[in-house]
This record gives sequence, C-alpha cells and structure tokens, in this order.
Amino acid sequence: MDDMPSRLPTALPALRSKARDAGFIMSSEDRTGGLLAALAAARPAGRILELGTGAGEGTAWLLSGMDPASHLTTVELDPAVQAIAQEELGADPRVTFVSGDGGTWLEGFDGAAFDLVFADTWPGKFTHLDRALDLVAPGGTYLIDDLLPQPGWPEGHEASVERLLAELDEREDFRCVRLAWASGVLMAVRMA
Repeated sequence: MDDMPSRLPTALPALRSKARDAGFIMSSEDRTGGLLAALAAARPAGRILELGTGAGEGTAWLLSGMDPASHLTTVELDPAVQAIAQEELGADPRVTFVSGDGGTWLEGFDGAAFDLVFADTWPGKFTHLDRALDLVAPGGTYLIDDLLPQPGWPEGHEASVERLLAELDEREDFRCVRLAWASGVLMAVRMA
C-alpha cells in the first residue's frame, strides 16, 4: 500500500515553487497534509486553527478538506513568508490570516474553542502548550508534527520533543496516539 495522498490541493505546486524561491524549507510533508485534509473533512462547519502558516502548504491541505461552512484561522510570525500563502489562498473566504507571534495571539485570544488545532510552530507546541490545548473543543483534535529527528534541529531539541511527548501522554483530558510516520506526528483528542 502506498501511503502518499492521491489528491493534492490545486495551489500546492505554486506554493512550493514560491516557497523554494523564498528559501522556505519547513513546509508540511504530503502525508501530514493528507491527514490534515481528512481531519478537516471530518468536521462539517468546523472551526480550525493553524499555528504556523509558513508558506501555506498546510493551509492548502486544510482548505482542501474543509466544507463551505468551515473556517480556518492561521497565524504566522514571518509576514514575508505568510505573504506567499495569502497571495495563493487569500481569496478563499474560509480563511483568516493573522500576522504576528503565535504565543501572543494565543494569550490574547478569547473566542470559541476549535474543532482542530494544528500546531506547526513553537507556540502551541513547545511554548503555550496549555493555552493551545485549552482551545481544543470537547471531541476536538490537536495535531503536531516534526517529532522525528530532522536536519537542522538545534542542539538539545530532541530532549524538548521527549518532554513534550511525555507531558501530552500524561494528560487525563486528551487521548493521544503517536505515529512514527511522515515527519513524526502526534494526534490528541480531547475527551468529551
């Protein structure tokens, strides 16, 4: 069985080309993208949060799975990188782009909980974890990737990943599954 997605978002080639031209190499892997699309499709009229827009590949995957009544909020620190995503995906009324620090955004957000939270950057994963988990609705999903050793990891990062995984596994309010697949994924579902 081939585990690569058979359907790719239409914007993916343009996003990849522009990300490559900008020197951005931290985009979501296709298998993770396929999982994002499936999780978004499982939430009709879903509220979705992406922490770390990057150049928009994860955003494109999420949008490809969302129904017309769903909404995605995506937050990115680097406005130049996020501009790639906005140029390709900004006409879609289902997405709101927020430029700014994800940690600051998490601290200040006072809206309704989300059905799916994809934390693809430090805030919401290695910092502000409790706040990100607080924003997951009952029955909702929290997803993180890049948990297997990656080229360019800073010294000591593996220990940070192990601490994060242990902390998530100990939580009584979430049921976690680790997937040693793609770039290394953890999916946690808030107990209803």
